[in-house]
Amino acid sequence: MEKTKKKQITDFLINNGVIIVMFILVIYTGFTTDNFFTSNNILNLLVNMSSRLVIALGIAGCVITAGCDLSAGRMIGFGACISGVLLQRMDYSQKFFPDMEPMNVFLVAVIVMLICAAFGSITGFFIAYLSVPPFIATLAMMEIVYGINMIFTNATPLGGYVSDYTNVASGRFLGISYLIWIAIIVAAITWFIFNMTRHGKYMYAVGGNPQAAEVAGVPVKTTLILIYMKAAAMYGLAGFMLGAKAGGASVNLGLGYEMEAIAACTIGGVSVTGGRGRVTSAIVGVTVFELLKLALQYLGMDANAQWIAIGIVIFIAISLDIRKYIAKK
Repeated sequence: MEKTKKKQITDFLINNGVIIVMFILVIYTGFTTDNFFTSNNILNLLVNMSSRLVIALGIAGCVITAGCDLSAGRMIGFGACISGVLLQRMDYSQKFFPDMEPMNVFLVAVIVMLICAAFGSITGFFIAYLSVPPFIATLAMMEIVYGINMIFTNATPLGGYVSDYTNVASGRFLGISYLIWIAIIVAAITWFIFNMTRHGKYMYAVGGNPQAAEVAGVPVKTTLILIYMKAAAMYGLAGFMLGAKAGGASVNLGLGYEMEAIAACTIGGVSVTGGRGRVTSAIVGVTVFELLKLALQYLGMDANAQWIAIGIVIFIAISLDIRKYIAKK
């Protein structure tokens, strides 16, 4: 009995080692540096987390089905650029469409999500119906979207946005940034889809064993298409959010964000082997990642060296996830 308890404690410490170490690092940083545990710092952290969480929630569905989505970063840049060209001021000297009035901000967000969702559904089709591995299908879509965005914008940085758009990032409701509210709403909707809908049950079934799911009557192909379509819509929304926050956009906005999102999901408990993961997993993972970056900045670590630390965390997180999978087998 005692040995079993010790083994459970050991397994818990190993499996959650990254989160525990990050927690210790944050506590250490808070007590050794000034202004770390302040309300402004926490709100800024939450604002930075907001778009990252939307991306992670989108990519979580792909990972739960034992897939991935390498097109997320380029899709984010594409969404930001589409938002930018539709929301530039009339008096801006480098306006992309000189004679076009800026559109309604909410309508632009919907348009961006629909366009990106269309590309995601194409990716899902190739994965579902042509059995193209997700890694290859999303890699191909990553290049296609990047090329289209380069042609569309002529690789020109965008700016001169209307105040209604930049207010999405600077405005507040009940003292909390609109970006945070958007992330909360997306998280709530995603939780509902994962836990309260038939599609959510199908998603976990496909991730656990796609062959058994198909035999059981699960529409595997349709489920996969919907997952990648929904994920791409979230990337588009994240691009819209990041464009508002930055006050500008370029084709390279969002580059590499998909890697951090996949790693964040894994740290939080979404298994790369499929069939396991929750909305809280993405929230925990993104929080850990953003706290890590913030703590390293406060501790004065070289900005370039921070990439090494993030890479090590990814290595450890994936290794621990594989360890849990092997132990389960």
